[in-house]
Amino acid sequence: MARILIVDDKKFMRNTLKNILTSDNHVVAGEAKDGKAAVRLYRELRPDLVTMDIIMPEMSGLEAIKIIRAEFPDAKIIMCSAMGQQKMIIEAIEAGAKDFLVKPFDDCRLLEAINRVLK
Repeated sequence: MARILIVDDKKFMRNTLKNILTSDNHVVAGEAKDGKAAVRLYRELRPDLVTMDIIMPEMSGLEAIKIIRAEFPDAKIIMCSAMGQQKMIIEAIEAGAKDFLVKPFDDCRLLEAINRVLK
């Protein structure tokens, strides 16, 4: 059971992720709808893992991951995006993402990635 911060600008996507995570006995520590809120909540909550969208208003997931990883080098972040462009995947991994999932993703693939990253 892990404490997970969900970051996505779409409410339905946050709800979808929440349902998948809670069905696998994980705890949703918090939710953010942009990168700025994600950074603030990460500092407050210190979750075990973050699922982070890339394209968001205010601050992108790529910007947020860079700030979080600079302050917390051991932060575990899985990027989730509808855009599976090679360039973005490489940027996310270089910024410190532990995995990259392309939306819409399979529930099993998400849980597999989470469990692998948490080990």
